[in-house]
Amino acid sequence: MDKAIIGKKLGMSQIFGDNGIVIPVTVIEAGPCVVTQVKTKENDGYEAIQVGFETIKESKINKPQAGIFKKAGVEPKKYLREFRFANCADYKPGQELTCDIFAEGNKVDVVGTAKGHGFSGTIQRWNMHRGPMAHGSGYHRGVGSMGSISDPSRVFKLKRMPGQWGGERVTIQNLTVVRVDKARNLLLIKGAVPGKAGSLVTIKESVKG
Repeated sequence: MDKAIIGKKLGMSQIFGDNGIVIPVTVIEAGPCVVTQVKTKENDGYEAIQVGFETIKESKINKPQAGIFKKAGVEPKKYLREFRFANCADYKPGQELTCDIFAEGNKVDVVGTAKGHGFSGTIQRWNMHRGPMAHGSGYHRGVGSMGSISDPSRVFKLKRMPGQWGGERVTIQNLTVVRVDKARNLLLIKGAVPGKAGSLVTIKESVKG
């Protein structure tokens, strides 16, 4: 059975393993989520399940969304995500998903939105070296050489230059679930995951696991 859940990143911490070694972990509030819709190839052209997370007031949603929640018999949810599984028939509308669908030692892929850093120069964005800091140099943190003068006489595509940094969808693969706390709906995952504290993440079975 394929597994996935929506969660909220709470921050980072550390725990001690059985061998006494400190393990850095990311604490994620995973669920409880609810299946709001099961999409089929006959009706929608593809198979997927739609999952909702975090209950909100009905006044916060539009009429089409209200119809989906009413048909599934669930309360309105703030966040909706779709997961395409090989066999979606294992899930039914209204079914609750909790963090204990994962177990300690499971390998997961975590998808989130990286922190946005705004418009950044090449040193901050690409970790380039700065120019000479002597008084005679007037070029300390610039982009550097753009390319040759005569041939090809242009700047190549994908040249590392100043620009928008962060704020993009990032997937970290093959992370390990270190601990599952069902009482508090928490997953402790080894290592760092994308996004700032409070940001939305999705946790899925690892495609490489």
